[in-house]
Amino acid sequence: MALSLSIPEALRWLRQATSDLQAAHNDIQHCCPNWVLFKVHQALEKALVAAVLCRGEAFEGHGGLMGVAQRLEAEEPELRGLVLDVQWLCDHGMDAKATQYPSYHPFPTTPSEAFPSVDEEAVLKQAQKVLMTLKNHVSRK
Repeated sequence: MALSLSIPEALRWLRQATSDLQAAHNDIQHCCPNWVLFKVHQALEKALVAAVLCRGEAFEGHGGLMGVAQRLEAEEPELRGLVLDVQWLCDHGMDAKATQYPSYHPFPTTPSEAFPSVDEEAVLKQAQKVLMTLKNHVSRK
């Protein structure tokens, strides 16, 4: 489903992104870093959708989070550094699939076992930085 321009719609997506990030925070230190990483992914995906919507573009979702971040950074000078911030999160395990599906890991590892050394606090701090950057971007539109 393609979404079209609407500042109120972008703000709605940002509200849900904030809620998703809070849900990730609630999972810290509860033996499920894969869920923290998944919820961070969901939060950033929604925040990126909001940034695209406020630009007057329909959101199609092609290219994943990195693709969207690259397009936004290339077209919006104030978003310089967005790609590096999102890449940092991806490098630390943020992913929609590997955090949920055993087939993304060597047998017999499951997603709940695959991220034992992730620094959940650092991931959330970085995600909060990206979310604030995107919130500020949308608020300037």
